[in-house]
Amino acid sequence: MDEDVDLWLPRKAGRKRKGQSATKMATLGRFSKVLLRSSLTQTRRQLAAAAAEGGEHSAKTWKILTFIVALPGVAVCMLNTFLKEQHHEHTQPEFVPYSHLRIRSKRFPWGDGNKTLFHNPHVNALPDGYEGHDE
Repeated sequence: MDEDVDLWLPRKAGRKRKGQSATKMATLGRFSKVLLRSSLTQTRRQLAAAAAEGGEHSAKTWKILTFIVALPGVAVCMLNTFLKEQHHEHTQPEFVPYSHLRIRSKRFPWGDGNKTLFHNPHVNALPDGYEGHDE
């Protein structure tokens, strides 16, 4: 097979043989492993030094950030959601009986067998429509 490929590819001046390129690739692989290993060792040393120096200082910083930034941020998000929900109208979307949705090939093992485990009658439609609506 290799001879067939060599017949179709013209030889260029200075083109190296397969053995030489494989040796270069192996050397490059070993060199990259050495660089990666030294980089990981240096990173571990830096992290260990940082942990040994200011552990109590960093804990205090994170505690302050939690109470000054994180908790008020969560409170503002909760307030925003609550206020937007106050002005939102709760209307059900129109039921369209698509044939590929709400397929019940087997009954559910709980309840009446037609409703999912976390069924919400205001949001989730059954195969024949929403509950409590005679349309």
